[in-house]
Amino acid sequence: MIKNLQYVTSFNRKETWKVALWEIVHSIFIAAPSGILLVIIWELFSDQPDKSKIWTVVGLMAIMLVIQFFIASKSMVKSNIWVYDLSTKLRIKLGNRIQKFSLGFFKKKDPGEIASVVLQDVANFEGIFGHSVGNLASAAFGTVVLSIFLFIYDWRLALCLLTALPLIYPFLALANYFVSKLGKRQIAARNTMGAKFLEYVQGIRHLKSYGLTGERHKGLEHAFEDLRKKSIKMEAVPGPFVITAGIVFEIGFLAMVALGLYYLSGNSITIPVLITFLIMGYNLYNPLKVVMVDYLILRYMNESLNRVVNVMEEPTMETGKDELPTRFDIAFEKVSFGYLDKMTVQDLSFTVPEKSMLALVGHSGSGKTTIASLIARFWDVNSGSIKIGGVDIRNINQDKFYGFISEVFQEVYLFDDTIYNNIKIGKPNATKEEIIEAADKAQVLSFAWEFPDGMDTLVGEGGSKLSGGQKQRISIARALLKDAPIVLLDEATASLDPENEIYIQQAIQELVKSKTVVVIAHKLATIQKANQILVLENGKIAENGTHTVLLNRNGIYHRMWDIQQKSGGWKVKK
Repeated sequence: MIKNLQYVTSFNRKETWKVALWEIVHSIFIAAPSGILLVIIWELFSDQPDKSKIWTVVGLMAIMLVIQFFIASKSMVKSNIWVYDLSTKLRIKLGNRIQKFSLGFFKKKDPGEIASVVLQDVANFEGIFGHSVGNLASAAFGTVVLSIFLFIYDWRLALCLLTALPLIYPFLALANYFVSKLGKRQIAARNTMGAKFLEYVQGIRHLKSYGLTGERHKGLEHAFEDLRKKSIKMEAVPGPFVITAGIVFEIGFLAMVALGLYYLSGNSITIPVLITFLIMGYNLYNPLKVVMVDYLILRYMNESLNRVVNVMEEPTMETGKDELPTRFDIAFEKVSFGYLDKMTVQDLSFTVPEKSMLALVGHSGSGKTTIASLIARFWDVNSGSIKIGGVDIRNINQDKFYGFISEVFQEVYLFDDTIYNNIKIGKPNATKEEIIEAADKAQVLSFAWEFPDGMDTLVGEGGSKLSGGQKQRISIARALLKDAPIVLLDEATASLDPENEIYIQQAIQELVKSKTVVVIAHKLATIQKANQILVLENGKIAENGTHTVLLNRNGIYHRMWDIQQKSGGWKVKK
C-alpha cells in the first residue's frame, strides 16, 4: 500500500507534505485538551487547590477549542482540495497514458474494465483516502506523543497498554489477507457487471429485434447478483477479525486498570497517576480503533490503486526518438503483423509515392484494414518497418506523427457537442472562417443551415441526432480542416444512399487533392483512377497494378470486377 501511495502522491509531493503537516498540527490540538485537563486534576488533588489557576486552565482550554476549530477547517479544506486535485491529475495522466497504448491493450481488456480503472478505481482512492488522511495522521502522531507522555508518568502502566499493539497483528494480517483476496474477486465481479450492462444497453436494438431481451436480461441479473454476493462476502468475512482486534484493545485497557489498582494498593503509584491513565490510557486506543475500521477500506482502496498503477506502468508506443520526415511517401519493408496469436499480414513490401493514391482491395479478412491501421500506427509491426519519407514511424514523436495523418472511416464517432465544435476537433486553433470553409467544402453547410441552430446544433452522443451521411460529411470536414499530408479512407460511401453518396464523393475529391492517399475499396468503380491497386489475399499481395492492368490479367481483381458489375443490377423477384 505504501508503494502505491508513494507512486500516486508523487504527482504532487510538495502539497502532500503540506497536508500532512496540517493534519499533524490538527492531531496535536485534538490531544491537547486532554493533557490540559490533567493539570486541573492534579491541582484538585493538591492540599490547597488554586482556583485562579484552574480557571486560567479552563480559559486556556476554551482558547484551544477555538484554535482547534480553525485548524480543523483549514486541515479539512486543504486535505480535500489536495486529494481531489491529486485524483484529477491522476485521471489526466491515465488518459494521456492510455492514448499512447497500442490497440493491442484494448484487445486484451474489456471496455468496462478500462472505464472502471479511470472512473471507479480513481474514485475509490479519492473518496477513501480523502476521509482517512486525518485518521491516519492522528493514529500515527497522536499515539506516539501520548505514549511518550504516559511513559513519563509510569512506564509500567504505559508498557501494559502498548502490549496490546503487537497482539492485534495476527488478526489484522488475516483481515488483510481476506480483503486482498475477496477484494480482487469483488472488483472482477464489478467489472463483469459493468461490461454486461454496457453490452446490454448497446445491443438493446438487436436484442429486441430477435426477441432475446429476456434471455440477455437474465445474464445481466446474474452479474448483479454475483456482485451483490461478493460485496457482502468482502465486508462480512474480514470484519470479525477487526472486531476481535478491537476487543484486544479493551482487554489491554482492563489489564492496565487491574495493574494500576494493584500498584495503588501497594502505594507504588498515586491516585492522580491512576486517574491520568484512566483518562489518557483509553484515548491512546481511540485513533487506532478508527484506523482499524478504515484499514479494511484502505486495503480495498489499495486493490484499486494496484489496477491504476498497472495501467500507468503498461508500456506505451513511445520510443523517445524524435525524427521528422520532409516528404510523405509511404514504404512497407517486409512487414509482418498479427493480432494476438493470429498473423494477419506477412512479409509485405510496397511503396506509395508522395501525392499518389493507393487502393487496397480484397475479400474480408485479407488484411486491408490492418494495413491502414499499421500506417496510422494504431499498432506496431511484429517485424519489418513502415517508413514515411524514409523515417521509421516508430522514431517519430507520437503527437507530431498524428498531425501527418487524417482518417475517414465508415464508422464515424461524433462527440455530444455542436456541429461547429465537432469539426473544430480537426484543428483546435482554427479560425471561424477556416471551419466554415471546411464545412462548405465537405457539403456540411447544405444540411447544417436546415437546423434552427445551424452550426451550433447539438449532434447528440455519438452523433445520434444526425443521419449516417451527415455524420460522414462532418468527419470529412474535420479531415479537410486538419489538412494532413496523408489521408486514409475506408470506403466512406459504402453504406450510403445515392444522394448522400454524391455529396460524400464531392467532399472526398476536395480532401485528397495533393495528398498521399490510401483507400480501402469496396466498390471497385470508385478506384479506377488510383495510381496503384493492391489485391490482398490471406495477408499477402496477390496482384499489383492499375485498374486497366489488373483487368487485363484476368485474375482475382478481374473476377471481383465482373461480380460487382453483375450484382449492380440485382432485383427481388415477385
